[in-house]
Amino acid sequence: MESLPKEETLQLRLRHYGPSCKLFFKESPIKIVRAEGQYMYDEQGNQYLDCINNVAHVGHCHPTVVKACTEQMSVLNTNSRFLHDNLVTYAKRLTATLPERLSVCYFVNSGSEANDLALRLARTYTGNYDVVVMDNGYHGHVSSLIDISPYKFNHTGGEGQKPFVHLVPVPDVYRGLYRENVPDVGKKYAMEVKHTIDGARRRGRKIAAFIHESLQSCGGQIIPPPGYLREVYKHTREAGAVCIADEVQVGFGRVGSHFWAFQAVGDEACPDIVSMGKPIGNGHPMSAVITTPEIAEAFGATGMEYFNTFGGNPVSCAIGLAVMDVIDKEDLMGNASRVGNYLMEGFRKLGEKHSIIGDVRGLGFFIGIDLVKDKRSREPATAEAQHIIYRMKERFILLSTDGPHRNVLKLKGPMCFNTKDADRVLVNLDQVLTEIEAASSNNRLEQLPYQKDVHSKRSGPVFTGSRTLSHDALFGNIKRPSDNDSDDEEAKRQKSWAGVD
Repeated sequence: MESLPKEETLQLRLRHYGPSCKLFFKESPIKIVRAEGQYMYDEQGNQYLDCINNVAHVGHCHPTVVKACTEQMSVLNTNSRFLHDNLVTYAKRLTATLPERLSVCYFVNSGSEANDLALRLARTYTGNYDVVVMDNGYHGHVSSLIDISPYKFNHTGGEGQKPFVHLVPVPDVYRGLYRENVPDVGKKYAMEVKHTIDGARRRGRKIAAFIHESLQSCGGQIIPPPGYLREVYKHTREAGAVCIADEVQVGFGRVGSHFWAFQAVGDEACPDIVSMGKPIGNGHPMSAVITTPEIAEAFGATGMEYFNTFGGNPVSCAIGLAVMDVIDKEDLMGNASRVGNYLMEGFRKLGEKHSIIGDVRGLGFFIGIDLVKDKRSREPATAEAQHIIYRMKERFILLSTDGPHRNVLKLKGPMCFNTKDADRVLVNLDQVLTEIEAASSNNRLEQLPYQKDVHSKRSGPVFTGSRTLSHDALFGNIKRPSDNDSDDEEAKRQKSWAGVD
Protein backbone atom coordinates (compact mmCIF):
# COMPACT_ATOMS: atom_id res chain seq x y z
CA MET A 1 0.00 0.00 0.00
CA GLU A 2 3.02 2.28 0.28
CA SER A 3 3.90 3.86 -3.06
CA LEU A 4 6.68 6.10 -1.74
CA PRO A 5 9.33 5.61 0.95
CA LYS A 6 8.36 7.33 4.20
CA GLU A 7 11.17 9.88 4.00
CA GLU A 8 10.19 10.89 0.48
CA THR A 9 6.56 11.26 1.57
CA LEU A 10 7.70 13.53 4.39
CA GLN A 11 9.90 15.67 2.16
CA LEU A 12 7.15 16.06 -0.45
CA ARG A 13 4.72 17.12 2.26
CA LEU A 14 7.17 19.71 3.57
CA ARG A 15 7.63 21.05 0.05
CA HIS A 16 4.06 21.06 -1.25
CA TYR A 17 1.69 21.14 1.76
CA GLY A 18 0.91 24.22 3.86
CA PRO A 19 3.31 24.58 6.81
CA SER A 20 0.48 25.56 9.16
CA CYS A 21 -1.01 22.07 8.68
CA LYS A 22 0.66 20.17 11.50
CA LEU A 23 1.55 16.50 11.89
CA PHE A 24 0.99 14.37 14.94
CA PHE A 25 4.33 13.52 16.56
CA LYS A 26 6.38 15.93 14.47
CA GLU A 27 9.69 14.54 15.81
CA SER A 28 8.83 11.08 14.48
CA PRO A 29 5.62 11.22 12.43
CA ILE A 30 3.69 8.06 11.65
CA LYS A 31 2.88 7.05 8.10
CA ILE A 32 -0.51 5.35 8.17
CA VAL A 33 -1.39 3.20 5.16
CA ARG A 34 -4.57 1.42 6.26
CA ALA A 35 -7.02 1.11 9.13
CA GLU A 36 -9.80 -1.15 10.36
CA GLY A 37 -12.06 -0.76 13.36
CA GLN A 38 -10.11 0.89 16.17
CA TYR A 39 -6.73 0.01 14.69
CA MET A 40 -4.42 1.84 12.30
CA TYR A 41 -1.38 0.36 10.53
CA ASP A 42 1.83 1.98 9.38
CA GLU A 43 3.93 1.16 6.33
CA GLN A 44 5.84 -1.50 8.30
CA GLY A 45 2.69 -3.30 9.38
CA ASN A 46 2.74 -2.06 12.99
CA GLN A 47 -0.71 -1.90 14.55
CA TYR A 48 -1.68 1.22 16.53
CA LEU A 49 -4.61 1.45 18.90
CA ASP A 50 -6.49 4.61 17.92
CA CYS A 51 -7.78 6.43 21.03
CA ILE A 52 -8.26 9.85 19.43
CA ASN A 53 -10.04 9.56 16.08
CA ASN A 54 -13.64 10.60 16.72
CA VAL A 55 -14.23 10.92 12.97
CA ALA A 56 -14.09 7.17 12.31
CA HIS A 57 -17.03 6.93 14.68
CA VAL A 58 -18.22 3.37 14.03
CA GLY A 59 -14.72 2.14 13.18
CA HIS A 60 -12.28 2.80 10.38
CA CYS A 61 -13.45 1.47 7.01
CA HIS A 62 -16.59 -0.14 8.40
CA PRO A 63 -17.87 -2.48 5.65
CA THR A 64 -21.49 -1.36 6.00
CA VAL A 65 -20.50 2.25 5.41
CA VAL A 66 -18.08 1.40 2.60
CA LYS A 67 -20.78 -0.70 0.89
CA ALA A 68 -23.38 2.07 1.13
CA CYS A 69 -20.93 4.54 -0.38
CA THR A 70 -19.79 2.41 -3.29
CA GLU A 71 -23.27 1.15 -4.18
CA GLN A 72 -24.80 4.63 -4.31
CA MET A 73 -21.77 6.14 -6.06
CA SER A 74 -22.10 3.53 -8.80
CA VAL A 75 -25.71 4.60 -9.48
CA LEU A 76 -25.99 8.37 -8.96
CA ASN A 77 -24.47 11.32 -7.22
CA THR A 78 -25.93 14.75 -7.85
CA ASN A 79 -27.04 17.86 -5.98
CA SER A 80 -30.07 18.53 -3.81
CA ARG A 81 -32.01 20.48 -6.46
CA PHE A 82 -33.35 17.13 -7.67
CA LEU A 83 -35.72 15.00 -5.65
CA HIS A 84 -34.09 11.92 -4.15
CA ASP A 85 -35.28 9.47 -1.50
CA ASN A 86 -31.94 9.37 0.33
CA LEU A 87 -32.13 13.03 1.31
CA VAL A 88 -35.62 12.94 2.78
CA THR A 89 -35.14 9.53 4.39
CA TYR A 90 -31.98 10.69 6.08
CA ALA A 91 -33.48 14.01 7.18
CA LYS A 92 -36.46 12.19 8.71
CA ARG A 93 -34.27 9.71 10.54
CA LEU A 94 -31.82 12.33 11.82
CA THR A 95 -34.52 14.65 13.15
CA ALA A 96 -36.19 11.69 14.89
CA THR A 97 -33.20 11.59 17.28
CA LEU A 98 -33.87 15.17 18.42
CA PRO A 99 -36.65 16.98 20.30
CA GLU A 100 -39.71 17.45 18.09
CA ARG A 101 -39.24 21.19 17.58
CA LEU A 102 -35.90 20.58 15.85
CA SER A 103 -37.26 19.34 12.55
CA VAL A 104 -35.64 21.22 9.64
CA CYS A 105 -32.29 20.12 8.14
CA TYR A 106 -29.58 21.76 6.09
CA PHE A 107 -26.87 19.43 4.82
CA VAL A 108 -23.34 20.78 4.37
CA ASN A 109 -19.80 19.41 4.21
CA SER A 110 -17.82 20.09 7.40
CA GLY A 111 -18.23 21.14 11.01
CA SER A 112 -16.91 24.58 10.17
CA GLU A 113 -19.45 24.99 7.39
CA ALA A 114 -22.21 23.83 9.74
CA ASN A 115 -21.31 26.32 12.46
CA ASP A 116 -20.94 29.15 9.93
CA LEU A 117 -24.46 28.42 8.70
CA ALA A 118 -25.74 28.17 12.29
CA LEU A 119 -24.45 31.71 12.88
CA ARG A 120 -26.19 32.94 9.74
CA LEU A 121 -29.47 31.39 10.86
CA ALA A 122 -29.21 32.94 14.32
CA ARG A 123 -28.32 36.40 13.03
CA THR A 124 -31.03 36.37 10.41
CA TYR A 125 -33.73 35.19 12.82
CA THR A 126 -32.89 37.63 15.63
CA GLY A 127 -31.74 40.57 13.54
CA ASN A 128 -28.80 40.84 15.93
CA TYR A 129 -25.09 40.14 15.42
CA ASP A 130 -23.19 39.62 18.68
CA VAL A 131 -22.31 36.18 20.00
CA VAL A 132 -21.70 34.83 23.51
CA VAL A 133 -19.07 32.08 23.65
CA MET A 134 -17.26 30.06 26.28
CA ASP A 135 -13.62 30.80 26.93
CA ASN A 136 -11.33 28.20 25.28
CA GLY A 137 -14.14 27.26 22.89
CA TYR A 138 -13.48 26.13 19.33
CA HIS A 139 -16.08 26.11 16.56
CA GLY A 140 -14.16 25.92 13.30
CA HIS A 141 -11.44 27.26 11.03
CA VAL A 142 -13.26 29.65 8.68
CA SER A 143 -12.96 33.40 9.37
CA SER A 144 -16.40 33.77 10.94
CA LEU A 145 -15.60 30.99 13.41
CA ILE A 146 -12.02 31.95 14.23
CA ASP A 147 -13.61 35.22 15.36
CA ILE A 148 -15.79 33.39 17.91
CA SER A 149 -13.26 30.71 18.96
CA PRO A 150 -11.07 31.83 21.89
CA TYR A 151 -9.07 28.62 21.41
CA LYS A 152 -7.81 30.30 18.24
CA PHE A 153 -8.14 34.09 18.54
CA ASN A 154 -6.54 34.27 22.01
CA HIS A 155 -3.48 32.24 21.05
CA THR A 156 -0.53 32.39 18.67
CA GLY A 157 -1.48 34.02 15.37
CA GLY A 158 -4.89 35.14 16.65
CA GLU A 159 -6.18 38.69 16.41
CA GLY A 160 -7.76 38.80 19.85
CA GLN A 161 -11.36 39.27 20.87
CA LYS A 162 -13.62 41.27 18.55
CA PRO A 163 -16.15 43.77 19.99
CA PHE A 164 -19.11 41.58 18.96
CA VAL A 165 -17.80 38.56 20.88
CA HIS A 166 -18.58 38.18 24.57
CA LEU A 167 -16.67 35.61 26.62
CA VAL A 168 -18.05 33.66 29.55
CA PRO A 169 -16.11 31.37 31.90
CA VAL A 170 -15.82 27.69 31.09
CA PRO A 171 -18.03 25.73 33.54
CA ASP A 172 -14.98 23.78 34.70
CA VAL A 173 -15.44 22.52 38.25
CA TYR A 174 -11.82 21.34 38.48
CA ARG A 175 -9.87 24.41 37.32
CA GLY A 176 -12.49 27.08 36.84
CA LEU A 177 -13.86 30.11 38.63
CA TYR A 178 -16.17 27.92 40.75
CA ARG A 179 -14.98 24.48 41.75
CA GLU A 180 -16.45 21.17 42.81
CA ASN A 181 -17.07 22.16 46.46
CA VAL A 182 -19.23 25.20 45.58
CA PRO A 183 -22.99 24.71 46.17
CA ASP A 184 -25.21 25.13 43.10
CA VAL A 185 -22.11 25.44 40.97
CA GLY A 186 -24.08 25.05 37.72
CA LYS A 187 -26.31 28.01 38.56
CA LYS A 188 -23.33 30.13 39.58
CA TYR A 189 -21.64 29.56 36.23
CA ALA A 190 -24.94 30.26 34.46
CA MET A 191 -25.22 33.59 36.32
CA GLU A 192 -21.86 34.55 34.80
CA VAL A 193 -23.51 34.19 31.40
CA LYS A 194 -26.43 36.36 32.51
CA HIS A 195 -24.08 39.04 33.86
CA THR A 196 -22.14 39.03 30.57
CA ILE A 197 -25.31 39.34 28.48
CA ASP A 198 -26.72 42.08 30.70
CA GLY A 199 -23.46 44.01 30.58
CA ALA A 200 -23.30 43.78 26.80
CA ARG A 201 -26.88 45.00 26.44
CA ARG A 202 -26.23 47.97 28.73
CA ARG A 203 -23.45 48.94 26.32
CA GLY A 204 -25.90 48.83 23.44
CA ARG A 205 -24.83 45.44 22.07
CA LYS A 206 -27.48 43.13 20.64
CA ILE A 207 -26.99 39.40 21.18
CA ALA A 208 -27.86 36.98 18.40
CA ALA A 209 -26.75 33.70 19.99
CA PHE A 210 -25.08 31.78 22.72
CA ILE A 211 -23.02 29.06 21.02
CA HIS A 212 -21.37 26.27 22.96
CA GLU A 213 -19.80 22.89 22.51
CA SER A 214 -22.14 20.57 24.39
CA LEU A 215 -19.00 19.13 25.99
CA GLN A 216 -15.97 21.33 25.50
CA SER A 217 -13.33 19.29 23.70
CA CYS A 218 -10.32 21.39 22.71
CA GLY A 219 -10.77 23.27 25.98
CA GLY A 220 -9.90 20.15 27.97
CA GLN A 221 -12.76 17.61 27.87
CA ILE A 222 -15.03 19.68 30.13
CA ILE A 223 -18.33 18.29 31.44
CA PRO A 224 -20.67 21.13 32.50
CA PRO A 225 -22.24 20.74 35.96
CA PRO A 226 -25.94 19.92 36.49
CA GLY A 227 -28.31 22.79 35.95
CA TYR A 228 -25.89 24.88 33.91
CA LEU A 229 -27.27 24.48 30.42
CA ARG A 230 -30.92 24.83 31.40
CA GLU A 231 -30.23 28.13 33.19
CA VAL A 232 -27.98 29.47 30.42
CA TYR A 233 -30.62 28.78 27.78
CA LYS A 234 -33.20 30.62 29.91
CA HIS A 235 -30.96 33.69 30.28
CA THR A 236 -30.11 33.64 26.57
CA ARG A 237 -33.72 33.55 25.44
CA GLU A 238 -34.73 36.28 27.86
CA ALA A 239 -32.26 38.48 25.97
CA GLY A 240 -33.94 37.67 22.63
CA ALA A 241 -31.08 35.45 21.46
CA VAL A 242 -31.05 31.83 20.35
CA CYS A 243 -29.10 28.83 21.67
CA ILE A 244 -26.74 26.88 19.39
CA ALA A 245 -25.46 23.48 20.50
CA ASP A 246 -22.25 22.53 18.70
CA GLU A 247 -22.29 18.72 18.59
CA VAL A 248 -19.55 18.42 15.96
CA GLN A 249 -17.12 16.66 18.32
CA VAL A 250 -19.44 14.80 20.67
CA GLY A 251 -22.67 13.83 18.92
CA PHE A 252 -24.06 10.55 17.56
CA GLY A 253 -24.13 8.58 20.80
CA ARG A 254 -20.58 9.16 22.00
CA VAL A 255 -21.76 9.97 25.53
CA GLY A 256 -23.46 6.56 25.70
CA SER A 257 -26.58 7.53 27.62
CA HIS A 258 -28.01 9.80 24.90
CA PHE A 259 -27.64 10.32 21.18
CA TRP A 260 -26.71 13.98 21.66
CA ALA A 261 -24.45 15.32 24.38
CA PHE A 262 -26.70 18.30 25.17
CA GLN A 263 -29.36 15.76 26.15
CA ALA A 264 -26.98 14.16 28.65
CA VAL A 265 -26.06 17.41 30.42
CA GLY A 266 -28.95 19.74 29.65
CA ASP A 267 -31.64 18.72 32.16
CA GLU A 268 -34.13 18.64 29.28
CA ALA A 269 -32.89 21.95 27.88
CA CYS A 270 -33.43 22.11 24.13
CA PRO A 271 -31.31 24.29 21.81
CA ASP A 272 -32.75 26.25 18.89
CA ILE A 273 -30.04 25.14 16.46
CA VAL A 274 -27.81 22.06 16.49
CA SER A 275 -24.69 21.70 14.37
CA MET A 276 -23.13 18.30 13.70
CA GLY A 277 -20.16 16.97 11.77
CA LYS A 278 -17.05 14.76 12.22
CA PRO A 279 -18.66 11.38 13.16
CA ILE A 280 -21.70 11.92 10.95
CA GLY A 281 -20.05 10.32 7.90
CA ASN A 282 -17.40 8.08 9.51
CA GLY A 283 -14.68 9.84 7.53
CA HIS A 284 -16.75 11.00 4.57
CA PRO A 285 -16.87 14.84 4.44
CA MET A 286 -20.41 15.78 5.46
CA SER A 287 -22.20 17.70 8.19
CA ALA A 288 -25.59 19.13 9.05
CA VAL A 289 -27.48 21.91 10.79
CA ILE A 290 -30.89 21.22 12.30
CA THR A 291 -33.20 23.95 13.54
CA THR A 292 -36.81 24.90 14.17
CA PRO A 293 -39.36 25.67 11.44
CA GLU A 294 -39.58 29.27 12.68
CA ILE A 295 -35.86 29.91 12.27
CA ALA A 296 -35.78 28.15 8.90
CA GLU A 297 -38.73 30.20 7.66
CA ALA A 298 -37.07 33.46 8.71
CA PHE A 299 -33.93 32.42 6.84
CA GLY A 300 -35.97 31.62 3.73
CA ALA A 301 -37.95 34.85 3.98
CA THR A 302 -34.87 36.92 3.10
CA GLY A 303 -35.35 35.82 -0.50
CA MET A 304 -31.75 34.68 -0.81
CA GLU A 305 -31.49 31.07 -1.95
CA TYR A 306 -29.31 28.76 0.10
CA PHE A 307 -27.65 26.18 -2.14
CA ASN A 308 -24.81 23.85 -1.27
CA THR A 309 -23.18 22.02 -4.19
CA PHE A 310 -22.40 18.83 -2.31
CA GLY A 311 -24.61 19.08 0.79
CA GLY A 312 -27.34 16.44 0.85
CA ASN A 313 -26.09 14.53 -2.18
CA PRO A 314 -27.32 10.90 -2.48
CA VAL A 315 -23.94 9.38 -1.63
CA SER A 316 -23.49 11.43 1.54
CA CYS A 317 -27.02 10.66 2.67
CA ALA A 318 -26.52 6.93 2.01
CA ILE A 319 -23.38 7.05 4.14
CA GLY A 320 -25.16 8.94 6.90
CA LEU A 321 -27.93 6.35 6.99
CA ALA A 322 -25.38 3.53 7.10
CA VAL A 323 -23.58 5.13 10.06
CA MET A 324 -26.85 5.30 11.99
CA ASP A 325 -27.60 1.69 11.06
CA VAL A 326 -24.29 0.56 12.54
CA ILE A 327 -24.75 2.60 15.73
CA ASP A 328 -28.09 0.84 16.29
CA LYS A 329 -27.20 -2.67 15.09
CA GLU A 330 -23.93 -2.89 17.04
CA ASP A 331 -25.25 -1.13 20.16
CA LEU A 332 -22.36 1.33 20.03
CA MET A 333 -24.04 3.67 22.50
CA GLY A 334 -24.23 0.83 25.01
CA ASN A 335 -20.65 -0.05 24.23
CA ALA A 336 -19.57 3.55 24.82
CA SER A 337 -21.18 3.47 28.26
CA ARG A 338 -19.75 0.10 29.25
CA VAL A 339 -16.22 0.60 27.99
CA GLY A 340 -16.11 4.29 28.87
CA ASN A 341 -17.14 3.67 32.47
CA TYR A 342 -14.64 0.82 32.71
CA LEU A 343 -11.85 3.07 31.44
CA MET A 344 -12.73 5.94 33.76
CA GLU A 345 -12.83 3.63 36.76
CA GLY A 346 -9.43 2.29 35.72
CA PHE A 347 -7.99 5.79 35.30
CA ARG A 348 -9.30 6.78 38.74
CA LYS A 349 -7.64 3.70 40.18
CA LEU A 350 -4.41 4.81 38.52
CA GLY A 351 -4.95 8.21 40.11
CA GLU A 352 -4.72 6.59 43.55
CA LYS A 353 -1.25 5.32 42.62
CA HIS A 354 0.07 8.19 40.50
CA SER A 355 -0.07 11.72 41.90
CA ILE A 356 0.26 13.15 38.39
CA ILE A 357 -3.41 12.30 37.71
CA GLY A 358 -5.36 15.21 39.13
CA ASP A 359 -8.80 14.61 37.65
CA VAL A 360 -10.58 12.05 35.49
CA ARG A 361 -13.76 13.23 33.80
CA GLY A 362 -15.99 12.20 30.97
CA LEU A 363 -19.21 10.73 29.67
CA GLY A 364 -19.29 7.51 27.66
CA PHE A 365 -16.28 7.40 25.38
CA PHE A 366 -15.39 11.07 25.80
CA ILE A 367 -12.74 11.10 28.51
CA GLY A 368 -10.15 13.56 29.81
CA ILE A 369 -7.30 12.94 32.26
CA ASP A 370 -6.06 16.20 33.78
CA LEU A 371 -2.36 15.86 34.62
CA VAL A 372 -0.86 17.93 37.43
CA LYS A 373 2.51 18.56 39.03
CA ASP A 374 0.85 18.82 42.42
CA LYS A 375 -2.65 17.69 43.40
CA ARG A 376 -3.12 20.53 45.87
CA SER A 377 -2.09 23.42 43.62
CA ARG A 378 -3.33 21.66 40.45
CA GLU A 379 -0.40 23.13 38.50
CA PRO A 380 -0.68 21.69 34.96
CA ALA A 381 1.87 19.01 34.07
CA THR A 382 2.31 20.18 30.47
CA ALA A 383 5.79 18.83 29.75
CA GLU A 384 4.95 15.51 31.34
CA ALA A 385 1.81 15.20 29.21
CA GLN A 386 3.84 15.61 26.03
CA HIS A 387 6.31 12.95 27.15
CA ILE A 388 3.45 10.59 27.94
CA ILE A 389 1.85 10.77 24.50
CA TYR A 390 5.21 10.10 22.84
CA ARG A 391 5.94 7.16 25.12
CA MET A 392 2.48 5.72 24.52
CA LYS A 393 3.00 6.15 20.80
CA GLU A 394 6.18 4.08 21.12
CA ARG A 395 3.95 1.42 22.65
CA PHE A 396 1.65 1.70 19.62
CA ILE A 397 -1.14 3.54 21.42
CA LEU A 398 -2.24 6.88 19.99
CA LEU A 399 -3.21 9.56 22.50
CA SER A 400 -3.16 13.34 22.29
CA THR A 401 -3.40 16.30 24.64
CA ASP A 402 -5.65 19.32 24.79
CA GLY A 403 -6.84 22.08 27.06
CA PRO A 404 -5.41 25.58 27.45
CA HIS A 405 -2.31 24.13 29.12
CA ARG A 406 -2.03 21.09 26.83
CA ASN A 407 -1.99 18.90 29.91
CA VAL A 408 -5.21 16.91 29.45
CA LEU A 409 -4.92 13.45 27.91
CA LYS A 410 -7.99 12.92 25.75
CA LEU A 411 -9.65 9.69 24.65
CA LYS A 412 -12.42 9.80 22.07
CA GLY A 413 -11.59 7.03 19.63
CA PRO A 414 -13.80 4.82 17.46
CA MET A 415 -16.90 3.62 19.29
CA CYS A 416 -16.06 -0.05 18.69
CA PHE A 417 -13.27 0.20 21.30
CA ASN A 418 -13.57 -2.84 23.59
CA THR A 419 -12.49 -3.85 27.11
CA LYS A 420 -9.36 -5.59 25.84
CA ASP A 421 -8.34 -2.32 24.21
CA ALA A 422 -9.11 -0.58 27.50
CA ASP A 423 -6.87 -3.02 29.39
CA ARG A 424 -4.10 -2.34 26.91
CA VAL A 425 -4.35 1.40 27.54
CA LEU A 426 -4.52 1.05 31.33
CA VAL A 427 -1.52 -1.26 31.69
CA ASN A 428 0.70 0.71 29.34
CA LEU A 429 -0.28 4.06 30.83
CA ASP A 430 0.51 2.75 34.30
CA GLN A 431 4.00 1.76 33.15
CA VAL A 432 4.61 5.09 31.41
CA LEU A 433 3.38 7.12 34.40
CA THR A 434 5.73 5.17 36.67
CA GLU A 435 8.61 6.04 34.35
CA ILE A 436 7.60 9.70 34.03
CA GLU A 437 7.18 10.20 37.75
CA ALA A 438 10.55 8.60 38.48
CA ALA A 439 12.22 10.88 35.95
CA SER A 440 10.42 13.97 37.28
CA SER A 441 11.41 13.27 40.88
CA ASN A 442 15.06 13.04 39.80
CA ASN A 443 14.85 16.10 37.52
CA ARG A 444 15.62 13.92 34.52
CA LEU A 445 12.42 14.44 32.53
CA GLU A 446 14.24 16.10 29.63
CA GLN A 447 16.53 13.07 29.38
CA LEU A 448 13.75 10.64 28.57
CA PRO A 449 14.20 9.35 25.00
CA TYR A 450 10.66 10.21 23.94
CA GLN A 451 11.75 11.69 20.63
CA LYS A 452 13.54 8.58 19.45
CA ASP A 453 11.76 6.39 16.97
CA VAL A 454 12.11 2.97 18.55
CA HIS A 455 9.68 1.10 16.28
CA SER A 456 10.67 -2.32 15.13
CA LYS A 457 9.65 -3.84 11.81
CA ARG A 458 7.48 -6.47 13.38
CA SER A 459 3.79 -6.50 12.52
CA GLY A 460 2.23 -6.68 15.96
CA PRO A 461 1.75 -4.21 18.80
CA VAL A 462 3.94 -4.04 21.90
CA PHE A 463 1.03 -5.10 24.10
CA THR A 464 -1.58 -7.45 22.70
CA GLY A 465 -4.36 -6.61 25.12
CA SER A 466 -4.47 -9.92 27.02
CA ARG A 467 -5.07 -9.58 30.73
CA THR A 468 -1.76 -9.78 32.57
CA LEU A 469 -0.69 -10.12 36.18
CA SER A 470 0.13 -6.44 36.26
CA HIS A 471 -3.40 -5.64 35.14
CA ASP A 472 -4.98 -7.89 37.75
CA ALA A 473 -2.78 -6.47 40.47
CA LEU A 474 -3.82 -2.93 39.58
CA PHE A 475 -7.42 -3.30 38.51
CA GLY A 476 -8.58 -6.65 39.86
CA ASN A 477 -11.21 -5.04 42.06
CA ILE A 478 -12.76 -3.09 39.20
CA LYS A 479 -15.94 -4.67 37.93
CA ARG A 480 -15.50 -5.32 34.24
CA PRO A 481 -18.50 -5.09 31.92
CA SER A 482 -20.03 -8.57 31.84
CA ASP A 483 -17.48 -10.68 30.00
CA ASN A 484 -20.21 -12.80 28.47
CA ASP A 485 -22.17 -9.79 27.28
CA SER A 486 -19.01 -8.09 26.11
CA ASP A 487 -17.86 -11.17 24.25
CA ASP A 488 -21.27 -11.55 22.63
CA GLU A 489 -21.26 -7.94 21.50
CA GLU A 490 -17.69 -8.25 20.26
CA ALA A 491 -18.58 -11.40 18.34
CA LYS A 492 -21.48 -9.56 16.69
CA ARG A 493 -19.17 -6.76 15.71
CA GLN A 494 -16.58 -9.16 14.31
CA LYS A 495 -19.29 -10.85 12.24
CA SER A 496 -20.37 -7.46 10.98
CA TRP A 497 -16.83 -6.60 9.93
CA ALA A 498 -16.59 -9.91 8.15
CA GLY A 499 -19.88 -9.35 6.38
CA VAL A 500 -21.65 -12.19 8.21
CA ASP A 501 -25.27 -11.65 9.29
